Amino acid sequence: MSLHSSVRVLLSAYQCAPNSESVSQIGWQWYSRLAVQVPLTLVTHIRNRPALIAAGAPLGHSEIIYIDTEWFAGPLYRLATRLFPQSEHATFMLSSMDAYLYDSYAVRLLRQRQQQGQQWDVLHVVTPVTPKLATRLYHLHAPLVLGPLNGNVPNPSQFPEIMRKDSAWLYPLRSVARLPQWWWNTLEHTQAILVATRATLAGIPEKYHTRCFALLENGVDIHRFHPAPYPPPPSGDYPLRIVYIGRLIPLKAVNLLLDAVARIASHVPLHLDIIGVGAQKDTWMDMAAQLGIAEKIAWHGICTPEQMVAYLHQAHVLCLPSVRESGGGVLLEAMACARPVIALNAGGPAELVDDHVGQLLPTDNAETVITHLAVALKDIVAHPEAWAQRGRVGRERVEKEYSWEAKVKQGITLYGQLISSWQKSSL
Repeated sequence: MSLHSSVRVLLSAYQCAPNSESVSQIGWQWYSRLAVQVPLTLVTHIRNRPALIAAGAPLGHSEIIYIDTEWFAGPLYRLATRLFPQSEHATFMLSSMDAYLYDSYAVRLLRQRQQQGQQWDVLHVVTPVTPKLATRLYHLHAPLVLGPLNGNVPNPSQFPEIMRKDSAWLYPLRSVARLPQWWWNTLEHTQAILVATRATLAGIPEKYHTRCFALLENGVDIHRFHPAPYPPPPSGDYPLRIVYIGRLIPLKAVNLLLDAVARIASHVPLHLDIIGVGAQKDTWMDMAAQLGIAEKIAWHGICTPEQMVAYLHQAHVLCLPSVRESGGGVLLEAMACARPVIALNAGGPAELVDDHVGQLLPTDNAETVITHLAVALKDIVAHPEAWAQRGRVGRERVEKEYSWEAKVKQGITLYGQLISSWQKSSL
């Protein structure tokens, strides 16, 4: 069943902003594409309002309801950053408690609107993407969709130094975050749970698996991230160009990439572009200097999507050495640009990357990663056409499976099926 243009959709996106970090981008992509197809009510946090207005929102057939919990969210975030200045993951764990207050405020306001006559045919909570997501939107008495959810990735204990820097001692406390989901009985009242990975599905109680549908949370704008011819083969005239895109935090493990680059730098002409910001930047810049490769690296900080595309087009490969990665949206962006990718064989990347589009590295320990990464980089120099072909296959795969257009189309199809089932069960 396809959606009729009169079907009313309520989209809750706690994080929702264009040209922002990955989760906010997920909310924006769903909103901006649904808004031009169906009557849509977007519920989102008030902190997203400036970015949404700057992007021309409200778009299409939509209205936006802003939920203001900043009196709680602001101080909570500042406290989290003071307690965990080196760990964005720990900061997120603490500051995300605001999402529960946001949901309570939203449900109260939406029930008031419902009492005044406003109705919705399907409800979709698209962000946050955590499998511990809790909501009481089911009180609006319409089919409820959660996700795509992503998480439940095992902790990489084989990298103890990296985990220590990321305040891993806090990780067991994540189980406490499931209490609201259990207390509110969210999953019992959900008609469809979109799960991004096998690890995510494993974290959902088995009795709800029949309600689960596979759908990656990340997508890619295949028009913005467009392909370009592969660079000239690495040589003295055009060095092997490597690009990393992501936050500079412990779990991203850029230090492993620096070690691998240092091992081949004396006999392979190369250049590494690092795009991103984070608490580890100064530490890793010092490390590069100590390894004697500082002059081979350019640190670009925050870049626009257009700048990212330009750096990807110059590159022979994108490397994502993250030791704990639930998603890996940057891999899709590189693949959309027809560039091969290298990542660790764990978490989300393990379900996106194979030998047809790049290479997965074994994760036994740090030394194993560094050794295999150095070998892979040298292989690009030895067999550039094989790696160029991986890039072309990556572009084809993204077009078929991972474009935002394809992803939202799947969501709309699911809405129609749920509405039909809901109506039949109400007869």
